[in-house]
Amino acid sequence: MDTGLPGSILTAFDPPLMVALGAFVLALLSLILASRLRNKNQSQLSALRERSDTLWREMDDIRVNQFNRSDHSPSTSHSSLDQARYQTEMEAYQKTWPAIWLLHERLGQFLRTVENGESANDLRLEARNAALEARNHLNQHRPFCHETVDELLTRLIDVEIKAHLAACQYLDLVKEVRHGASDHDRRVLHDKFHSLHEGEARELLNHLVTTIRHRAIRSG
Repeated sequence: MDTGLPGSILTAFDPPLMVALGAFVLALLSLILASRLRNKNQSQLSALRERSDTLWREMDDIRVNQFNRSDHSPSTSHSSLDQARYQTEMEAYQKTWPAIWLLHERLGQFLRTVENGESANDLRLEARNAALEARNHLNQHRPFCHETVDELLTRLIDVEIKAHLAACQYLDLVKEVRHGASDHDRRVLHDKFHSLHEGEARELLNHLVTTIRHRAIRSG
């Protein structure tokens, strides 16, 4: 009687081979999940960018309408002083927003590079400089911002800076992996900078866009 078949079956289900196969399957699933998450984040970022572009187009339309009304009507619903304050406030947002958006994009690029395990020295510095530039713009135009917008801008910059610091600490732990840094510590920092940037900061950005739009429409 041929006993080769059972032996082949036992060999095929060799435990080390099954462990290796299981590890391969898990790695493949992780890559698929990471790809889906990256696509989802990119889609959300594109939607936020579109909201931003729409906001500034609406503000330009409001400005044109106001200019046309002032040409054809000797009296308006707002006093000259109110109109001047409105224009100053809108100009403050238009000058501050590019720095805020640049900070969010530069930091996002830095964090994605960190997550991919790639060299991020240049992006690390660019994100830091973007944070300093955003803070500087806000300080310059803070007196002309509505208090709600000012609060949102301040919180947003603070959150992005916290995410940057957490990512830098994560990088330091990755470099010290041979000196006792645990996987748990790295995972905690990774989850921290990811949730700060992708969660809290993005929510603040959406709230900021909505608030500025309401200010532009109601005050204009």
